[in-house]
Amino acid sequence: MNFKEELENILKNDPLELLILKSATSPITGDQRLISSFAEINDFIKFYNREPTESSDVNERRLFSRLKEIRKDPTKIKALKEHDQNNLLGNPKEIKTVDDILENDYLGILDSDAEDIFELKNVKIQKNKADFVARRKPCKDFFKYEDKFKNIQKELSEGKRKLILFKDKHLREDSYYVLDGILLYLEKMNLKKRIFKDSSQGTRTRDDARIRCIFENGLESNMYLRSLQKELYNNGSSVTETNKDILNNFKENLGGLSKEDKKTGHIYILGSLSKKPEIQSIKNLYKIGYCTTSIEERIKGVENDPTFLMAQVKIVSSYDLYNDFNPQKFENLVHTFFRERCLNIEIADKNGQLKKPKEWYVVPIRAIERVIELITSGEIVKYKYDIKTESVVEKII
Repeated sequence: MNFKEELENILKNDPLELLILKSATSPITGDQRLISSFAEINDFIKFYNREPTESSDVNERRLFSRLKEIRKDPTKIKALKEHDQNNLLGNPKEIKTVDDILENDYLGILDSDAEDIFELKNVKIQKNKADFVARRKPCKDFFKYEDKFKNIQKELSEGKRKLILFKDKHLREDSYYVLDGILLYLEKMNLKKRIFKDSSQGTRTRDDARIRCIFENGLESNMYLRSLQKELYNNGSSVTETNKDILNNFKENLGGLSKEDKKTGHIYILGSLSKKPEIQSIKNLYKIGYCTTSIEERIKGVENDPTFLMAQVKIVSSYDLYNDFNPQKFENLVHTFFRERCLNIEIADKNGQLKKPKEWYVVPIRAIERVIELITSGEIVKYKYDIKTESVVEKII
């Protein structure tokens, strides 16, 4: 056998071109991967006619997180502009000021380090009083408050006082709070009208106050009341009064109630104790409702009720209601306020029939309690729920 001739015949007779070396395809670029990943989001919207949400479905949650990260990155927004079929990204913000740079620092490159690059040292700054930002400074008469702080800490350790979830109605003079782990004393506040001006919100006027806060570490601040309110709402607690203080206040103010006041029911916030994975995986899932009986009586046997997700529940928070209260109006207000965060699920009852439970919302507890306060005070019309920040914010007027 002539091996050379045989080899040549094999090479010449290769109808499937299996022996022809082909050049490798070009590697996939980063832009191509970005476009491909964004196409999945467009396909989802085309199929479901809505944006992906932070749902319990793993694939939908993945697309939600991907879209959230893309929206933070001006470079990606620009690269995907021609592929944005559903106008999801808008236009990247034009960088004009230092604030714009900080706002668009999606990689956190400009986050504060040990030494702030924007902190000017040995430079005399001409301060504009209108733009003054309150800072903490040493309290010259701290000796007046030091023993009081020690006593508050002692009463907290003995259980005579407690730390509770901060609510706006707790803000008052001569009260104590904990902010970022530090005990503070709100000594006084001077209410007055404050004017706000900025390019995005225009000009607004609202009640505010310069306050005097004393901190247990020997510092004080004359920040605005709403600044303290916001910080406490995000990362603070209220310090309760002692039982003796409460009793004295009750005697002085008759508890805010008279013999004519009649208890009419309760607002309740419940958490699910369901063992179903699709329920357990939902963070911040709460039921908001109203009952005329005791809450304990209302939740008996709920493990057989699809309204309660066919599972036991726990009482997270409750409010006593007096006199004229319209439960239908309350439920409508809550549903309207949180309509975009209503739980959308079907539960089978004992007979296998599918039911759609109501009054379940995927919202942080702080936001729910804030909304209940605003409904009872009548100020709910001034606020809205921000899905991105998961918080209750003032409407821009």
